[in-house]
Amino acid sequence: MKPNLFTMDSSRKELNMLLIIGALYSLGIFLSNTFVNIYLWKQTNDLVNIAMYNLAIYVAQAILFTLSGRWAKRIDRIIILRIGVVFLSIFFLLVLFTGEKAATYNVLLGTVLGIGYGMYWLAYSVLTFEVTEPETRDFFNGVSGLLQSFTGMIGPFVAGYIITRMNNSHGYTLIFAVSFVLFLLAVICTAGLGRRRAEGKFGLKLAWKEIGRDPAWRNIVVAHVFQGIREGIYTFIISVWIFIVTNSELSLGTFNLVYSAFSLIFYYIATRYIKSPQRKMAIFLSGVALSLSIVLLLVKLNFTTLLIYAALIGAFYPVLYVPYLSLSYDVIGKAKDARSLRVEYIVLSDAATNAGRILSVLALLVGMGIWKDASIPYLMLLLGAGPFFIYYFTRRITSFAAEPSIKKLPKNEIAGDDKR
Repeated sequence: MKPNLFTMDSSRKELNMLLIIGALYSLGIFLSNTFVNIYLWKQTNDLVNIAMYNLAIYVAQAILFTLSGRWAKRIDRIIILRIGVVFLSIFFLLVLFTGEKAATYNVLLGTVLGIGYGMYWLAYSVLTFEVTEPETRDFFNGVSGLLQSFTGMIGPFVAGYIITRMNNSHGYTLIFAVSFVLFLLAVICTAGLGRRRAEGKFGLKLAWKEIGRDPAWRNIVVAHVFQGIREGIYTFIISVWIFIVTNSELSLGTFNLVYSAFSLIFYYIATRYIKSPQRKMAIFLSGVALSLSIVLLLVKLNFTTLLIYAALIGAFYPVLYVPYLSLSYDVIGKAKDARSLRVEYIVLSDAATNAGRILSVLALLVGMGIWKDASIPYLMLLLGAGPFFIYYFTRRITSFAAEPSIKKLPKNEIAGDDKR
């Protein structure tokens, strides 16, 4: 019998509530956070200021994701989720209060947002383990993915339209205020999740030691570093380029609409048709395509090439991430003590991704400090090759049948703002 998410037993109520919280989070982030980099750019015209803002996000997210993994085995995960959403609310409240001086507080804003990200995603991931069952998990992930994709398409486009139709400052104030309200609603919704007893010890050192012992796990960790190396600067530089070319927030919304629409279609295709035997070829082809896609913008940068680029990455990111993440989970499922250390393995892989993001931004800051803006195209080409190196480090890993005892953690990969 097909699982029904809308029956009234307590487990279904909690599953529904987790979906609602995830939808409110996605809408709040996609509605406003897409435009924070542009908000800062319009105040300073300084890419270093934006780079420091994003660096603060990555550092804080890495630290808090790890700390939250430890806390999740000591205190109720609901508390961690609630505090994370509160920090996300505080972030947008700070943006509203600082207004035209937000760029002055770029590191503070990035730190607060990174704390919110780290706590939210660790708690949300652990709760998904606990709330879903084998018979509801695929349905839950499917509904969650559709909600993320829909908000990824609609949120930035609607926000861009509002900003361009209203006085710019009033438009930004409105969308930031709406995001603040959405996160407050998410905090209220956490009351619908039952308390959970904390148990177990946090064994991150054990997962770390496995890097030296298990070649497959070591290669997955390195691949996650290269994943972050591309995401680090692409997240904000592409957005700034769009605004420089068009001087319109609506164009950024349109870019995200095209990207998310292609992403939704190709996530469905990739999930349906890429099976274990095709994983390596899919990772190779998409890795090469994504690594070379930036050449299109370096040859000729205009809104047409930007939209073509949006379609390309929207198509190839799913072809990369569906088999790559499945392979990652296969390796974790076969790793030592995977049942008891699953959270630690996920924390370590996330730390590797954030380490790559941090290295990427530091490379940009060094490059701009020495060669100014002339360094950006070369860095985009060099750091943009991260997807190819994902293939390089996963090419020898054997695909396993999924372990039934190891439940997959949700990853925010559909229409993600990190994918550029």
